[in-house]
Amino acid sequence: MSAERRRGEPTEPEERAEPEEPEERLITPLPIGPELDLHAFAPKDVPSVVAEYINEAHAAGLRRLRIVHGRGRGVQRGIVQSVLERHPLVVEFWDDGSSHLGATGCLLR
Repeated sequence: MSAERRRGEPTEPEERAEPEEPEERLITPLPIGPELDLHAFAPKDVPSVVAEYINEAHAAGLRRLRIVHGRGRGVQRGIVQSVLERHPLVVEFWDDGSSHLGATGCLLR
């Protein structure tokens, strides 16, 4: 019974493969426009996505932005407006009334 292991016998340690090198990721530049739709992003990524979008929009010369977060229960709206409130490039922001609280507009420096 050399090929089989009896109950209670210690197992031999498995050989561990060396960790693989991380795969190189290609970064594709996306066009920056006056509107960002957050529906495609995971909620945990929203703060960093919004902050980076503001930086890139400002660098592209945009000053009036619209960030679509959806209506729902207002969680995403709160996250977006919290980022806007603290971002140094944001002069002011407001609820976009035409979207029934599903988007927030903002003005950059």
